[in-house]
This record gives sequence, structure tokens and C-alpha cells, in this order.
Amino acid sequence: MLKQKVIISLLRLLAKLPLWVVHALGSLLGWIAYLSIKKHARLIKQNLRLSQLATNEISFKQIVRRNVRETGKALLETFAIWFKSYPSLKKLYRGCTGWEHVEKALNAKKGIIFLTPHLGCFEITSLYYGQFHPITVLYRPPRQPWLTPFIEEGRQRGQVSLAPANQQGVKQLLQALKRGEAIGILPDQAPYEGEGEWAPFFSKPAYTMTLASKLAEKTGAQVLMAFGERLSNGAGYHIHIKPIEAGGVSTPALLNHEIEKMIAECPSQYMWAYDRYKVRN
Repeated sequence: MLKQKVIISLLRLLAKLPLWVVHALGSLLGWIAYLSIKKHARLIKQNLRLSQLATNEISFKQIVRRNVRETGKALLETFAIWFKSYPSLKKLYRGCTGWEHVEKALNAKKGIIFLTPHLGCFEITSLYYGQFHPITVLYRPPRQPWLTPFIEEGRQRGQVSLAPANQQGVKQLLQALKRGEAIGILPDQAPYEGEGEWAPFFSKPAYTMTLASKLAEKTGAQVLMAFGERLSNGAGYHIHIKPIEAGGVSTPALLNHEIEKMIAECPSQYMWAYDRYKVRN
């Protein structure tokens, strides 16, 4: 209990720091993890090389070095965002490219499916949208149950609601789409066994969720890819939104292809350390 209280106190302190300090500490943490955890370093290099996004060996090493720092930033900024005040979070947004696609989809009144991969700051995109419109986000509760109330409080701000990754949660997503609202899903998160299909992801078979494809087919909702680009020197975040044509994620293979295209826009900020090719039991 004391240990948990100390951790929470440290996270609250972290949230009070300027973003550039959080990112500086995150960069340091990223290098510590890379140099001390063999599996972590192996996954970064192995997954990046598999993607073939680096044009040569020099480019590969440059992306790895940048990604080591960005991965550390991603971890620390997540905690900071959960505990930051809502008004201070709003000050971190530096713009949005592609908002016209949101307005077009809202006018169609069939709902929006936001697909946000592990790219850039994936915590910030739903909070940005939730300033203006309702959005229901699918999430998995943490392995440490005592963190649940803090995560839920940190994510459910503005007009953001959470739906658990189970049948009840899927029902909530469907209801939101039927109301013409938005939902948010991490499309490159490894699903549990029985909830996905094998499809190529950067040419290697990856167990891929079918939920996004099924929801799009069932509701006719507009699918939008989105990610929060992490700007240099703690300057904040820029939101990028791109539309997917009807049927563009109708199969897991097509879904993975769309994810690959978005990752290619900013490969240094993808979570290459994430074990995308595992199967959850």
C-alpha cells in the first residue's frame, strides 16, 4: 500500500513538470531500457528491420537511435497525461491536419471509427477529439488493478468514455456508432486468441483484430486513421487525421496495410518495442 502511494505521488509530481522535462527524462529512460533489457533492444531492431522502412544501414541506425528516445518519451508522457489537469492538457495541442474529414463524417451521421496505432502519443488523440464531440474508446484494464481508477480518470475527460475490451464493451461501441458518435480503437494491439486472424504486417504474419473490420461493415461508419505526432523539444502535439475509403479495412490484411502506411510517415515514433507478433492467451 505504501509503495503504491509513493508511486502515485511521483506520477502526480511528474505531471506538474513541463513537457520538455518529461520528454528529456523519457529519453534518458529510453536509453536505460535499451541498454539494459536485451529483449527490448532486440524487438526494436528486429521489427524495424522487418519493416524495411530504413533505406540503408545509416538510416536504420538513425531511426533506431531516435526510436530509443521516442519510446522512453511515450512511456513517461502517458503517466504525465493521466495525471495532468484537463486545462493544462489542452495547451499541448499545436494543431490538427485533416479535421475536415471529421466534419464530413459527422454530417453523414453513420458514426466514426478512429484507428490509432501505437504511433506518436496515442493517449492524446481521443482527448483532443473529446474536447468537441463524444467518443467511446476501447481499452484493456491494467495488470495492476490499483491503477485502474487513475487511468480511467485520466482518460475519461471532456466527452471521452471508456469501453472494456469484452462483449459488453463491443456493445457500447455499436451503440455509440448507431448514435452517430465516434469510437476509438488501437488497431495494432494483439487480440486474444479467437478474436483475430493471421494477416501480413510488414510481410510477417501477425495475429490481427477483426473487430474494426466487422464494426465498419455492420454500421457503414467512416474509418479515420489518426495519430498524435510528438513535436520536438516538448513543444506539444500535432494531430493527423486521414480517411480510409469504404471497404479499406474490410479484411485484417487491408487493415494492416493502412497501419503500415501511417507508420511510414513517422517511423521513429512507432512503438517498435511492442511485440506485435505475439498471441494473447
